[in-house]
This record gives sequence, structure tokens and C-alpha cells, in this order.
Amino acid sequence: MGIKLYVGNLPHQMTEEQLKTIFSEAGHVASAKIITDRQTGQPRGFGFVEMETKLDAQKAMSMFNGKNVDGRTLTVNEARPQQKGGFGGGRGGGGRGGGRGGYR
Repeated sequence: MGIKLYVGNLPHQMTEEQLKTIFSEAGHVASAKIITDRQTGQPRGFGFVEMETKLDAQKAMSMFNGKNVDGRTLTVNEARPQQKGGFGGGRGGGGRGGGRGGYR
């Protein structure tokens, strides 16, 4: 399995094939995915590129982080593992507080 990179601030007209082509300048690209909105299908402005090797991933980060592509400055770094569960953020559990300190 390769090294997955997060690519932010993508131009909204960019295709996955274009993303793969750009990153292939740094090495072998195993996959490229642009994330879209579930309801509208429109690109959300970020995606993921999986590079074949750690060396290729490091080269891609140094080549493309901060690079201007179609008027947008890319952000490229190693992707963090996906969070388990659904809707991100927030605090776990429900309830109205807890612990001590009730009325007697």
C-alpha cells in the first residue's frame, strides 16, 4: 500500500485524471480522488493522491505544497487516518452533564 496525501485548495474544475497527471511528475501515482459533495455532486476543493512509495510522497509534498495551480495555492501533506464514525466533531455521548453536585 502506498502513501496517501491530502491535497487541499484544488481548482473546482480540476478532474481526477488531471490531478493524477500533475502528481505523476513526482513519481508513480497509485490513485487520485477528488472529493465531491454528496447531495450536489460538486467538487469540494480537496482530494487525495496515493503515491507508490514514501520517497515519491515526500517528493510530491516538496514539489506541490504551496504551488499555484490555476490561481489556487495547493496545500499538500500526508493524510491523517480517517476517523471512525459518522459526522465528525462534537463531543461523544449525550445527556445533560453528570457527576456530582445535584440538589438535595
